[in-house]
Amino acid sequence: MKNTILYLIVFSFTWVSCVKQTQETQPIRKDVTETVFASGILEANGTYQLTAQSDGYLVAVNFKENDLVQEGTVLAIIDNKQNILNTESAEALYQIAKSNTNPNAPNFVQARNSSLVAQQKMEFDSLQVIRYKKLLASNSIAKTEYENVVLQYQNSKTNYINSLANYQQLQQQAEQQLIINASQSNVNKVLTGFNQLKAVLTGRVYQKFKQKGDYVHKGEVIATIGDANFIYAKVNVDESNIRKIQVGQEAVIQLNTHKDKTYKGEVMEILPAFNEATQSFICKIAFKENLDFKLVNTQLQTNIVIGVNKNALLIPRNFLNFGNYVNVKGKEQPVKVSTRFVSNDWVQIETGIDENSTLITDNLQ
Repeated sequence: MKNTILYLIVFSFTWVSCVKQTQETQPIRKDVTETVFASGILEANGTYQLTAQSDGYLVAVNFKENDLVQEGTVLAIIDNKQNILNTESAEALYQIAKSNTNPNAPNFVQARNSSLVAQQKMEFDSLQVIRYKKLLASNSIAKTEYENVVLQYQNSKTNYINSLANYQQLQQQAEQQLIINASQSNVNKVLTGFNQLKAVLTGRVYQKFKQKGDYVHKGEVIATIGDANFIYAKVNVDESNIRKIQVGQEAVIQLNTHKDKTYKGEVMEILPAFNEATQSFICKIAFKENLDFKLVNTQLQTNIVIGVNKNALLIPRNFLNFGNYVNVKGKEQPVKVSTRFVSNDWVQIETGIDENSTLITDNLQ
């Protein structure tokens, strides 16, 4: 009797386990919104990085995170004595060069005196030529004496012309040196100005990377500053989907910090180059409603609406088999279907079946 009971139990278990459970359904018609998924972060408009333009210690940092700063405000000071010394030296050389352009400068006085002497010598020799010419006419002197006087006059005339040219050359050299020193002085003033880090645009300090006393190198970022009022979603769109995105399309945005809330947005810009770092295209989405959480770099995800399919034919995702086949009740072989999109829950069918078809599946997950 005990053996019989055991056999019945085993037989019953085997029979139940061999029964294959299935589900049936029929396609439904429904309007479907087609979207492109993209992830990204919150970013302030006009974001820029306050960057050190020289090396040295930060002797003053006049801001903290979340401060509103005005354009031109000195936010930090770098102690770079080399820039200061170079500026002082360049300014001193500029003043010397400027004094050398003064008409009473020693070089000009000496050149004018030399020119005056040369002029007097030339005028004297000119008179000698006239006098010796008369003597030659009266046969009082030899012709060679007259010729020597003429040659001497020509030499003195050349010396006078050269002295005038030398004076002009000194003037030109002084003016050139003044221009060079003025330029160098201005350059060094600019370099000294790099010791002061000023706000390029009015905005909010979103990130602060350095403190007073830190040593910074040229090119190091001190802070990140951006628009205090305009924050948008900066998202990465896969290259296979970027052709579907257009400015003006609506989007639904969800912040990772607020999973229970969504925000309406609109695509405002598509950057024109592929981003190598993220291996995607960058799009900017403006919020169409008030954003009550404004911490930049907050991660987010969005669905960009690229179209609405009216009266679309849908089936549950688990009724679609590998290779886009479905099992239709009453047909021995699976039926091939073409799909428009496939999500985790639903599949839009374009051809192969209609709303009167009854589908069968044993995929109950």
